[in-house]
Amino acid sequence: MLLHIKTVHQNHKDFLCDKCGEKLKKKSHLLFHLKTVHGVFEGYLCDNCGKKFGSKGSVLSHITTVHEGRKDYTCDRCEKRFGDHCNLRRHKKIVHENQKDYECDKCKKKFGLKHNLLYHQNTVHENCKNYACDKCDKKYKIKSNLLIHQKLVHENRKDYVCDKCEKKYVNKHTMFLHKSTVHEGRKDYPCNKCKQKFGQKGNLLSHQKIVHEGRKDYACDTCEKKFGRKPDLLKHQMIVHEGRKDYACDTCEKKFGRKPDLLKHQMIVHEGRKDYACDTCEKKFGRKPDLLKHQMIVHEGRKDYACDTYEKKFGRKPDLLKHQMIVHEGRKDYACDKCEKTFGQKSNMLSHQKTVHEGCRDFGCDD
Repeated sequence: MLLHIKTVHQNHKDFLCDKCGEKLKKKSHLLFHLKTVHGVFEGYLCDNCGKKFGSKGSVLSHITTVHEGRKDYTCDRCEKRFGDHCNLRRHKKIVHENQKDYECDKCKKKFGLKHNLLYHQNTVHENCKNYACDKCDKKYKIKSNLLIHQKLVHENRKDYVCDKCEKKYVNKHTMFLHKSTVHEGRKDYPCNKCKQKFGQKGNLLSHQKIVHEGRKDYACDTCEKKFGRKPDLLKHQMIVHEGRKDYACDTCEKKFGRKPDLLKHQMIVHEGRKDYACDTCEKKFGRKPDLLKHQMIVHEGRKDYACDTYEKKFGRKPDLLKHQMIVHEGRKDYACDKCEKTFGQKSNMLSHQKTVHEGCRDFGCDD
């Protein structure tokens, strides 16, 4: 009670950080401050994994939740479970009551936890990367990412296996996240601007930033194309500018830059699946974008791409570019290998070869 009166009502801050001079109310707060801000590890050690904590209570809580897997406190609003009452109370305050008491003085972004604010300032505004890998030149902003990198890249370790599909993960948290979202179908993070739900908070924040705020913060330094997510930028650079196609079809040996494109190709081309039917004419398509494009051009009559030389319009941008290339630039890139006649479109060349050189006449006169 005396500690409560001193720290809460009298606002005493008796614990001084000898690194930066900041005063804190409790010894555990000081130890946590030393660890997160200055990288100094002092306190209580977990016998199971060697992790250090600022108080004995934190060690015991860590052992029961992490090593024993106990989560005895359930949120009455979203049914998320926690290992201790403090984390449940903090979760309710930040997630459900939207209390974010810590504001960044540089960008005004708000945080529910002070250490998240400090981490944001260090990594975003100061771009600190204090954790260097001793096996390669890579550096990280937080130690956990360094440890994951070392386990995955240098030790090739994935110690946590999903008991439902046997997929392997580097850390326990990622495996639990996989199980809850993939196998249990949990999506605990709804968007407050649309009805979409997400299994991970990071995906929700990314969705809100890209879709509702229209932000694209990652620009390609080769072609200046912008992306909302860094992985999409890296994928673009790898496929478009480096020309990498790491995913080969085992049926026809066609190669793709992305695994989803390979799977889509196999499904549509080799399995013949067309799961998207037009509700106006019942024509079927293998991909949803092709269905939407068909409906827009054929049934709505939209032609959004106009030629800037004269007023001809097209429903698809590739058709406009093809028109400009053949008609206005006079390009004929497809040559017949039998008579060297050239064509602007490959389909016209193939038709020429069939009718002229192979003598095919597929359309006979009924008379």
